[in-house]
Amino acid sequence: MITKIKALIVGGLLLISIAAFNQSASAPVSDLQYTSDGKMKLPENYREWVYLSTGFDMSYSPAAQGAGMDHHMFDSVFVNPAAYKSFKETGTWPDKTVLVLEVRGAQSKGSINRSGNYQSGNTMGLEVHVKDQAKFPGKWAFFGFDDSKLGNMVPTSAQCYSCHAQHAAVDTTFVQFYPTLLPIAKAKGTLSAGYVKERGE
Repeated sequence: MITKIKALIVGGLLLISIAAFNQSASAPVSDLQYTSDGKMKLPENYREWVYLSTGFDMSYSPAAQGAGMDHHMFDSVFVNPAAYKSFKETGTWPDKTVLVLEVRGAQSKGSINRSGNYQSGNTMGLEVHVKDQAKFPGKWAFFGFDDSKLGNMVPTSAQCYSCHAQHAAVDTTFVQFYPTLLPIAKAKGTLSAGYVKERGE
């Protein structure tokens, strides 16, 4: 009798452990950390996250198109794996989603390259778009990183907030530029009304 009771207890503990593991495995986990004065710590392993897309000389401002930049740029986007997994399942971003935009210069001459451009080794800029519903009134916030591993929050009055709110395909993020995620959002019916209207779909 005692042996049977022990077996039941062990079995119950095993089921609890499995349930706890499954819950923790599916929970949105990221390297999201802030300092006491509101700065954000750069997730240093972001290049080990899920790669979403790279743009070349992209600009959302008509004024910038005529500015005549003397250099070309690549901008690549990475997202924490737990958020990516959740998006694939639901078509939207969970809390604690962290998207990192990395900007690098473009080079055309080097090694055996004879045409086109490739990314240089120098990072020209880093920006993080983070979803933290308990911390930010608008749920999302932008942080800019210069040469420091600590980023300052971009003021909510900045144009990037209104631009993302108006034109983003999903939950203030430009999923329209992420070719592996846009079909998922369409299939799940999570495209924003503003984006659908803008596209005339």
